[in-house]
Amino acid sequence: MQLLLIEDDASIADYVAQGLREAGHNVAVSRDGRDGLVRATCDRFDVIILDRMLPGVDGLRILASLRGAGDTTPVLIMSALADVDERVKGLRLGGDDYLAKPFVLSELIARVEALGRRGPAIQEAKTEICVGDLEIDLAGQRVHRDGIDIELTLREFRILVFLAENLGRVVTRSMLLERVWDYNFDPQTNIVDQHISNLRQKIDRGFARPLIHTVRGLGYSMRLD
Repeated sequence: MQLLLIEDDASIADYVAQGLREAGHNVAVSRDGRDGLVRATCDRFDVIILDRMLPGVDGLRILASLRGAGDTTPVLIMSALADVDERVKGLRLGGDDYLAKPFVLSELIARVEALGRRGPAIQEAKTEICVGDLEIDLAGQRVHRDGIDIELTLREFRILVFLAENLGRVVTRSMLLERVWDYNFDPQTNIVDQHISNLRQKIDRGFARPLIHTVRGLGYSMRLD
């Protein structure tokens, strides 16, 4: 399974991640709440293992944000707050399971695998994304804006889809490098900026309302202003 572990304690994170990997799972690790929320929002995971108390953004705020956005990924909450009221609070906010610290690693793995077997509710796969007057045909890899055909390279198409899937959110250059190029390039490279510039010429030029925006010092965002 593809798992996301959001845990700020380095020793616990390393211990849990190693155990899960030895059990045959792929594990991404985030060490603070803000990074964890971005990863949970932008990537797809079979199960999220979420620490209750995190720097940046609290674990329950992450959970509430995911559920508010309609994300049904199973979430296992880990917490040193083990009293009944805290467990009930976490479950009512949308947690699927609650494991108190300290815990036995074998139990955590068993709970994660049980959640993975349950899985999120099956949803019909999207075949089209619409952002204002922009239409993206995922199956046919075609793009139209205001009824006009727009020819994109495969790389430009993948960038556009990733931006549209994260409508209103900031997408960093590193995220684009990982998701679109499938390789960890030097983050200082300007390859992303070059492709974004080309994409803007095709998507926004000649239209009154730009869709692709630069977020200074962070990356890019697609939004309807």
